Amino acid sequence: MFNQYILKIALISSSLITSVIATPLIANELAQDSDLVEQQTDEKNIDKSTKSSPEVLNVWGKRLSANEPGYTSPESLLLPSDMVGINAITTEDLVKYEPSLVIRRRFIGDANGTIGIRSANMFQTARSMVFADGVPLHYYLESRWSGAPRWTMVSASEIAQVSVLYGPFSAQYGGNAMGGVINIETEIPQEREFNADLSMFTQQAKAYDFDEDVSGYKTFVSFGDKVNNLSYYVSFNHLDNDAQPQTFRSASASGSDQQSSKTGGSAGVDSRNRDVYWYGDTGIVTSQTNNYKVKIGYQQSNWQALFNLAYEDRSSDNVGQSYIRDATGNKVYSANNEVINGTMFSFNSSGLNDSHLLRESLSLGLRLKVELSDDIELEANINQFDILKDETRTSALHPNDPAFNGNGKITDYDDSGWTTGDVTVTVSDFIIPRINLLSGIRHEDYQLNLNVYNTDDYLAGDKQNYSSSFGGETQLNAIFAQLNWSDDKRWDMTLGLRYEQFESSNGYYSEVNKAINQLELVAAPSVEYKKTSPKFTIGYYPADKWLVRYSIAKAYRFPIVEELFRQYQAYNSINESNPNLAPENGFHQNLMLNRDLDGGYVRVNLFYDQIDDAIESQSTTIIGGINDGTNLSTFVPLDKTETKGAEFIFNQANVGIDGLDLRFNMTYTHARITENSANPEWEGNVYPRMPKWRANLLSTYAINDDWNVSVNAQYASDVYARLQNDDIIDQVYGAADSYLLFGFKSQYMINDELKASVGIDNLTNELTYVAHPWPRRTVYLNLSYQL
Repeated sequence: MFNQYILKIALISSSLITSVIATPLIANELAQDSDLVEQQTDEKNIDKSTKSSPEVLNVWGKRLSANEPGYTSPESLLLPSDMVGINAITTEDLVKYEPSLVIRRRFIGDANGTIGIRSANMFQTARSMVFADGVPLHYYLESRWSGAPRWTMVSASEIAQVSVLYGPFSAQYGGNAMGGVINIETEIPQEREFNADLSMFTQQAKAYDFDEDVSGYKTFVSFGDKVNNLSYYVSFNHLDNDAQPQTFRSASASGSDQQSSKTGGSAGVDSRNRDVYWYGDTGIVTSQTNNYKVKIGYQQSNWQALFNLAYEDRSSDNVGQSYIRDATGNKVYSANNEVINGTMFSFNSSGLNDSHLLRESLSLGLRLKVELSDDIELEANINQFDILKDETRTSALHPNDPAFNGNGKITDYDDSGWTTGDVTVTVSDFIIPRINLLSGIRHEDYQLNLNVYNTDDYLAGDKQNYSSSFGGETQLNAIFAQLNWSDDKRWDMTLGLRYEQFESSNGYYSEVNKAINQLELVAAPSVEYKKTSPKFTIGYYPADKWLVRYSIAKAYRFPIVEELFRQYQAYNSINESNPNLAPENGFHQNLMLNRDLDGGYVRVNLFYDQIDDAIESQSTTIIGGINDGTNLSTFVPLDKTETKGAEFIFNQANVGIDGLDLRFNMTYTHARITENSANPEWEGNVYPRMPKWRANLLSTYAINDDWNVSVNAQYASDVYARLQNDDIIDQVYGAADSYLLFGFKSQYMINDELKASVGIDNLTNELTYVAHPWPRRTVYLNLSYQL
């Protein structure tokens, strides 16, 4: 299988390069926008407290400096000197303090760590892009909680720099950049090196009747070297964690004068202010993740190549627990009009079932750069991602329920993954001096097949018959060109154009044939769209260290496989597919005012995003007939949404006193549903999961060359989680609370090779629900060795 993947990458890469060289797509962007270079880190950005941090970071991405505002898009950069103050166990931890960005990381090692940037909320996962060494980590097969980037394909311990681009203002990126793009670059060894990390963490978890300390650990080891022109790097990352229960179960409740001998649980209300009784939770989440990484780089005089292999092996388990006990103290797993403390409710143990996840993924990537002449460069990227195994086995009831007979369901991903590739050619001084051109092509092919089986033995994984099935393919081909001009004095300008052709194919979903009462697969229609997206940016430098830049762009975000073809029926909910779903149509503007400081900058961004046909899962309740009262959901576009916002960013080294570095940002967002014919009563509602205010603080003080301390904070105002804006109760499961979380970290260099750190997140032990409960006070201990 491995040889087949290598052959596939070689063939696609060869064809891409040949096709571009044979065409007149000669292009460039300013040197700051895309080069495989050796980055020279500014002396002021070297981490004072980590002697082992190299002064030269060898990465294979574009050259960046800490003050760079971004030529086409507003941009934020994280270097090792910034990362030192973050309690980072997994990759997504590193970006959680960046402006206008939120990571829904429910626990350490969460497989559903979704991302939201600017006007894209944390469930609009197809509106953000994440790359590591040019390899996509974003997951465009599914959306919402299932569409989180595959963060674990890169370890936090190997990252050299992270940049965040905001909005789709560069022609190099398609409509999936409506929110923004995260580009991660890892270090490439230039000499023999060995690294080892050991991290341990523990959390004081408490919510409803759950009250336990849960803990975990991470181990990381890597080895790399450079032999003549060949660089190689191998690493192993293991994460093992027990996390707090993620779901708390409740049943509709009413008052009663009856008496009962049973105890446990609690009466209350849910996020929509409905009377409920909280009777249990889904149990501690025990997860293990192993990541194996190989990077091989080769450099000749006029070309460079980087091969990247990442393999993920992940498993997780959780079994629910009931809070209800009988007179003898035994747990109760079902109740019919049970009364406790004057509250009547009914439930069974289907919500307390047992769940086991087994997942294996393989990602192969190849980056190639060729200097065709002094002014012309070619860069190619190709990626093959395959879900080798992704199976979730769940029981129908709690295994200890007397009514349980071993049956359940198995969810299985079959023949799913993607292939992506792009080639860009860059030219400096195109036709005349100070005009540069960036141009290229990109291909993306996604395939998803998801089957749900009934089983008589969920633990053995026996698959009997289909419960539901859906899948299909999407394909995107794009060509883009972007002209950049600067007079080297007061003005610069960018003019870009992106043409995209999208097609869905081989779509299918299951439905019951009522004549024979059997499940059948139904072919879904295909769609094809062709869209052109213009981009324009103009910058003015009114005085030394000042910059005013205005950017405007159109963007189209095409639907993903799940949004087109997902269809199922389970219990009291039905999801209907929508294979004719149109792309989201975005109009984006950004006005930036930037002032460079000695060792930093102050920046203000005013942004406006208007999205027509915004894809959302909309729901209605069926009235009458056999499905009376059933919740019917489908991906239906909101006719128009509008987001207005303002960002204030202050990043500065040596603030007030030598050794104190500060990163502070604050964002105001006004997001509304302005038109919606499917549910007109929602017009004027606040867009879900979009806080009006959010702010982040990351500060680090170097006490001396060996010791630093950091204090950080995250704030977000209260939000709605539902389009209906009817979830009005806070501090309950399902709510979307405001939060103010403080953190601390201190790191000490024991010697040139060994360093230790201690940290705390959620210092005040705040209980916060963002639908699920976020971690409470968590203490970290870390020991790192670098040779």
